Amino acid sequence: MQKYVLSMVILGTFGLSACQMTPMTAQAATSHLQPAAQRGEAQARPNQIDFQKIKQTQQRPVVALVLGSGGARGYAHIGALEVLEQAGIQPDFIVGTSAGSIVGSIYASGKPAIELRNIALNMRPNDVRDIKLARKGFFDGKKVEDYVNLQVDQTPLEAMKIPMFVVATALKEGKKVVFNYGNTGQAVRASVSIPSMFIPTLIQGKEYVDGGLVSPVPVDVARELGADIVIAVDILAQPIHTETSNVWGLFNQNINIMQQHLAHEELKHADVVIQPDLREKGHIFDVRGRELTMQAGAEATQLKLMEISQAYQKHDYAQGHRIPQFVVHEHQAQ
Repeated sequence: MQKYVLSMVILGTFGLSACQMTPMTAQAATSHLQPAAQRGEAQARPNQIDFQKIKQTQQRPVVALVLGSGGARGYAHIGALEVLEQAGIQPDFIVGTSAGSIVGSIYASGKPAIELRNIALNMRPNDVRDIKLARKGFFDGKKVEDYVNLQVDQTPLEAMKIPMFVVATALKEGKKVVFNYGNTGQAVRASVSIPSMFIPTLIQGKEYVDGGLVSPVPVDVARELGADIVIAVDILAQPIHTETSNVWGLFNQNINIMQQHLAHEELKHADVVIQPDLREKGHIFDVRGRELTMQAGAEATQLKLMEISQAYQKHDYAQGHRIPQFVVHEHQAQ
């Protein structure tokens, strides 16, 4: 069974390496040197990065990478990143929900995909699991926050080498919130806080829960930020493959059906959608299971390189689309 309860935990193990540097403010350039106590809490601020300027000065389209929610299946994001990185596909910014926020944040901090793989394979349950029986849940989430901050070297969101946007849900309003400033680990903790399992994350007096409730694959956020090309990695479980013979299975199925509907609408707005064949591969604390899930992500991404190349060509991104084409041809010849 895909253990959605543990899905948050695995997310803390993933990361992606920086693909493309984008202009940062003076504050962002130095804020990573500040201790956590001075960085303050995670915040959703108006975006200050002028992606259109990148488009004009470099005469190329703005490329966004969207990493969706999916619990233990989040290991697939690492395999996808490995292939994209090898193909020279460089996002200008990353948007992540739940599992995707963990992988995306670590990658955006500057760690290469191979390092993310090592982090994932070496993660131990106690690195991210903190049981705390309370009225609103039985996982606290503080260990997830601390683990992510450790992996990103205490770098706040606004100082990431690749701009990073973390999607969560404001519990009272039921609205989508996009964190882009302050405590990275705290933002990710909010994004992975599955209701009734994780205690809601309290930020500036407000409670936040899993971003997958409102935007499991946040393509629309990427479009709103100004992306010309959106590459989305969808790792949601397919309801037809979900075990429903027990309580946990039924719980998972409820989530799967809801998220499938939401994701279907947003994925219409992506240029390329990568959907690994995961089924029962993702077992969070099984090393072999992690490797199989990462491999599934890599294989699915390899098959989409030509489609990414074609999306680049539509925007006259000549320099960008040659590398993916070469990689595809080389792979097919083997």
